[in-house]
Amino acid sequence: MAKRIPKADVQHGDRRLDPYFWLREKTNPAVIAHLQAENAYTEAIMKPTEPLQHRLYQEMLGHIRETDMHVPYRDGEYFYYSRTEQGKQYAIHCRKKDSLDAPEEVTLDLNELGKNEKFMQLAQYTVSDDGNLLAYSLDRTGFRQYTLEVKDLRTGQVLPERIEKTGSIVWAADNRTIFYTVEDDAKRSYRLHLHRLGSPVTQDELVYEEKDERFELAAGRSRSRAYIFLLSQSHTTSEARYLRADFAGGREWRLIAPRIADQEYDVDHHGEFFYIRANDRGRNFRLVKAPLAAPGRENWQEVVPHRADVMIENADFFANHFVLTEREDGLPWLSITDLRNGQTHRITFPEPVYNTGPGVNAVFNTSKFRYGYESLVTPESVFEYDMDSREAKLLKQNEVPGYEPTRYEMKRLFATAPDGTRVPISLVHRQGLVRDGQAPLLLEGYGSYGYPYPVSFSASRLSLLDRGVVCAFAHIRGGGDFGKRWHDEGRMLKKRNTFTDFIACADFLVASKWTSPAHLAITGGSAGGLLMGAVVNMRPELFHAVVSHVPFVDVLNTMLDETLPLTVGEFEEWGNPKNPEEYAYMKTYSPYDNLRPAAYPAMLVKTSLNDSQVMYWEPAKYVARLRALKTDRNVLLLKVNMAAGHGGSSGRYDHLHEIAFDDAFLLTQLGVRDE
Repeated sequence: MAKRIPKADVQHGDRRLDPYFWLREKTNPAVIAHLQAENAYTEAIMKPTEPLQHRLYQEMLGHIRETDMHVPYRDGEYFYYSRTEQGKQYAIHCRKKDSLDAPEEVTLDLNELGKNEKFMQLAQYTVSDDGNLLAYSLDRTGFRQYTLEVKDLRTGQVLPERIEKTGSIVWAADNRTIFYTVEDDAKRSYRLHLHRLGSPVTQDELVYEEKDERFELAAGRSRSRAYIFLLSQSHTTSEARYLRADFAGGREWRLIAPRIADQEYDVDHHGEFFYIRANDRGRNFRLVKAPLAAPGRENWQEVVPHRADVMIENADFFANHFVLTEREDGLPWLSITDLRNGQTHRITFPEPVYNTGPGVNAVFNTSKFRYGYESLVTPESVFEYDMDSREAKLLKQNEVPGYEPTRYEMKRLFATAPDGTRVPISLVHRQGLVRDGQAPLLLEGYGSYGYPYPVSFSASRLSLLDRGVVCAFAHIRGGGDFGKRWHDEGRMLKKRNTFTDFIACADFLVASKWTSPAHLAITGGSAGGLLMGAVVNMRPELFHAVVSHVPFVDVLNTMLDETLPLTVGEFEEWGNPKNPEEYAYMKTYSPYDNLRPAAYPAMLVKTSLNDSQVMYWEPAKYVARLRALKTDRNVLLLKVNMAAGHGGSSGRYDHLHEIAFDDAFLLTQLGVRDE
C-alpha cells in the first residue's frame, strides 16, 4: 500500500484529491523504493508461474528463425539490408555494392554499440547521396531522445559531431550538409537546423522554428531526390515548405500553402509538379497537383477526388506511376495509377482480413513496387509488384518454424454499438473450437489518434492459440479503420464512443458464445491502456483479467500539465481541460478519477521508468489508488521496467521474456491448464 500525502486540486470549481501525487518525484529515494517494492511483490506473486514462463519463452523462441536476413533493397550503388544472428539481441545493418554476390560491409552493428547499454534503439538511418557517409540516431535510455552521429563508411570512423535530442535527419545533395530537427523540453520537434560536416555544432544555422506549441516539425526528401520538404503539423492542421536538395536557386525555403485550421496536407514531387494529398474538400483526402513555380491552393488541379467511403492514407510517386495506400470498408488497399495513360488498378489480396502497406522503395525510376502483406494466419511477407505487367512476386515470407497455418481459422465479425454503428472484430482461433461460451478469449483494442488497428501475424501469439485461447481485435472508433470519420467519432467530446464500442464488442463475443465474462481477458497499451482503465470502471463485471501496458490513465492531471511531453499538441485529440466543457467531459472517463470501491478484474499493469510518452507515475498512481479502493481479492500487480521506455525492453530476447510473463499471467488467471 502506497502512503498517502494530502493534495487537492481545484479546476472550474471542481475539487479533486490526488494523494499519490508524490510518486512523480523520480529522484526521490522513497519513490524508487516504492516501485521496487511493487516489483518485488509482482515477482513473488508470479513466482509459481516461472516454469510456465520458461516453457512459453522456449516455444516462442522455437517459432522464430534467430539467424535471418531482411530482403535487401537497392539505393544508389548499394543493396542495403539488416540481419540477425542467433544469441544476439539486436540487428546488424549491412550493404553490398552493385551485387548481392559482393562482399558484405557492416554499416552499423547495434550489438556492438549496445553491449554496455541496458537499452539500445536505432531511429534514423540515412546515407549520403554518394554512399560514403551514414547519419544515424540512437536512444540509449528508452526516453526516446536520440543522439545524431555520422559514420564515414569508407573508413569506419565515427566523426566528431554528436547532436542531442534530434528527430528527422535529411542529407542535402552536396553530401556534406545535414538538416535535422531538435526537440524542446516537452519533447516537441520545434526547430530545423543546418549542419555542415566538420564545422562546430554550436555554429549550426537555425533554419526554421515552429512557435505554435500544438505543431511539430518533420523533414524528409522526395523519392526523386530533387526536393527536401519540411512539414509542420498538429493533430488537425499542417503546412509544408520545400527546398531544392542541390540548392539550385538558393537556400530559401518556400511555402507550398499557408496553414488553414482543420486542413491537413502533405507533398511529394514528380517532374514539373508537386503532388499534394489534402483534406481541404473532405475529411478523407483527395490528391491534387500544382506547378513547381506556383504550388499555392489557387493552382491545385484535382487528380483523385475526395470519396466519402475511401480514405487516402499515403501517396508514393515513381517515374511512371503513383501508388495510393487507401482504406475502404475497414481494409487497406493499394491502388496503382500509370502517369502515362491515367489507367488505375488495385492490387488484389486473397484473404478477407489482412494488413498491407508500402515496403522500402528507395528507387524512383522503376516499375517495381514493394509492399508488405500479412494476416492473422499469414506470416509477414514482402512482395515485389510489377506496375506494368501487374504481376506480384513473393520475395520472402518470414519463416515460422513449427507453424502450420491450416491449424488456425480467422474471421471478421461485427458488433453493434449502442448508437447502431457496426464495429468490426478480427478474430483467430485454433481449428476445432467449440463455441459453448467456455473458451478463454483475449480481446485487444486501441482506438485513438486515427490509427487503424493492424491485422498482423504474431509468432508469439501461437502459444496462446495452441492452448485454446481465442484472440480477437476490436476495430473501435477513435482509430482510423474507416478513415477520418472513424477517428472523429472517437475523439474530443465523442471519446466515450471508443469505450462503449469496445464494451459492445465484448458483449457481442459473450452473447455469441465465443466466451463468457469468466473467461474473457482484455489488453491494450498507452492510449489502449486508457481504454482498459475506462472500460473496467464502466463494466468491471464483464472482464476476468486485464493486462494494461504503459496506460494513459491519469488524463486530467496530465492534460493540465503543459510542461509534460505531448500535452499541448494533444489538446486536439482529448480536449483542453482548461475549457470547462472539455474538463467535465474528460472527467467522466479519466480512469484514475473514476476509480471507486468495487470488485475489479485481476490486473497486471506494466510501465517503464524512462517512459517519455506516458510517465511511469500514471500507472503507479493508478495502481496505488485502485489497491486502496477495490473490494475484491483478485490479484493486482504493477511491473516496472527500470531500464526501458514506452515500448519496453529493446532487445529481442528480452522482449520475448516480457511477452512470456504477460501470457503466463493471462493463462493462470483464465485457468488454462498447461498440460
